[in-house]
Amino acid sequence: MPAKPCSLLIVQPRFNCYFKPYFPINFSSFRHFSPRPTLNASLFSANPRPHSSLPSTGSSQIDPGSSRGGRTGALTPPPFADEVQKIDANPPKGTRDFPPEDMRLRSWLFHNFREVSRLFGFEEVDFPVLESEALFIRKAGEEIRDQLYCFEDRGNRRVALRPELTPSLARLVIQKGKSAPLPLKWFAIGQCWRYERMTRGRRREHYQWNMDIIGVPEVTAEAELISSTISFFKRIGVTASDVGFKVSSRKVLQEVLMSYSVPEDSFGRVCVIIDKIGKIPVEEIKKDLKHAGMSEVAVEDLLQVLSIKSLEKLEEILGDSGEAISDLRQLFSLAEKFGYSEWIQFDASVVRGLAYYTGIVFEGFDREGKLRAICGGGRYDKLLSTFGGDDLPACGFGFGDAVIVELLKEKGLLPKLDHQVENIVCALDSDLQGAAAAVATKLREKGQSVDLVLEGKPLKWVFKRAARINAQRLILVGLDEWQKGMVSVKILSSGEQYEVKLVELE
Repeated sequence: MPAKPCSLLIVQPRFNCYFKPYFPINFSSFRHFSPRPTLNASLFSANPRPHSSLPSTGSSQIDPGSSRGGRTGALTPPPFADEVQKIDANPPKGTRDFPPEDMRLRSWLFHNFREVSRLFGFEEVDFPVLESEALFIRKAGEEIRDQLYCFEDRGNRRVALRPELTPSLARLVIQKGKSAPLPLKWFAIGQCWRYERMTRGRRREHYQWNMDIIGVPEVTAEAELISSTISFFKRIGVTASDVGFKVSSRKVLQEVLMSYSVPEDSFGRVCVIIDKIGKIPVEEIKKDLKHAGMSEVAVEDLLQVLSIKSLEKLEEILGDSGEAISDLRQLFSLAEKFGYSEWIQFDASVVRGLAYYTGIVFEGFDREGKLRAICGGGRYDKLLSTFGGDDLPACGFGFGDAVIVELLKEKGLLPKLDHQVENIVCALDSDLQGAAAAVATKLREKGQSVDLVLEGKPLKWVFKRAARINAQRLILVGLDEWQKGMVSVKILSSGEQYEVKLVELE
């Protein structure tokens, strides 16, 4: 068979041949959720062929199914341009780079997430960014279903970049089974992906701090989770006048729907619709609720209940004997004991958009109303059974990194996080570069940070660099001092300068 040219070659010295690489992922199917893609048969190549412009040997035909060649049924990648093309220097839409100044802010934020979690006795866990698609395809109508970044892997498995962390947590709890002693108090900080419309504080990739308590049925778990988020706000300078928490219970909604004989299997769909209140026109909300199986009277009464902002008013309608009222009463009582009563308020319209919540739900919001929800969570006692496990009482929250940064900017609370290095070491003679490296190594072994000037630079340049990296000391390695086993030290904040023996350098 005659050879056909290709634009991308991989050299295999072992076989003295050239052939096309085979990639088993159809890159064009890497997109947000849509029906399973049909692969174009023309993308498949049965046999690799040598490049026509290169000498071919008898061993140049490699069987892709053999242990020496490519993979059977693999897909060829999109062709590469023969000429170098200028790429777009921006990251993909909805994603971010983290240059040093942004990385310092992210590290500071994550440090505070971890410190609060530690103070509340939580252990850190993590999960794969790539999960089975089925883990997130729970019920139709959930917004998250249509926001998945999903594709088919080499083994024809449907996988997805995780859009949230809670399902991964549930999977790990099921995996651990009875070997994990209850209660579990776990936290995670992970990158999540959702293909959604971008607004201020909403991106297609973000980092999320989750704290979850597994195995505690009492409302004390929710009370402690809210307390932990408030502790975080206090650590970074945010007050109750800046941020509040709206609290409600899914059981309120259940009681209303049961009174109108709305089918139980419509509950999750109704919650997703209600979560859009304030985001889409009320008439659309009404229309969607009717499509979910609610009568016009039931819709009007439900919207009236959802407008209630007082627990006392809710009691007048539902009575004070139900589980919803009891749970909420207990939560507000615990808030007084924890000392954060001024941070929380009742709001019946809070239901959260994910179908798995079963009890108390809450959202953190900025009181000026300029931003979307800062964080949110609640109780999800029946999530494990949706994955084939045994249900356990559970609750948790998710806290994204993007909205809180916007709030800190809004309030002028962003910390000043300059790059800081304790020492800058410079050789005054090119022959002393090795000596300067030895000084730097000695200081680093003592746990001090060192910026080593790796090439001969004038002192004026060295001082400018020292100022830019906020160095505390400048250590100069000069010939006369080095011959005496000493170096020159300059304290940059005061200008004090002295010589010290290398063995005494701290």
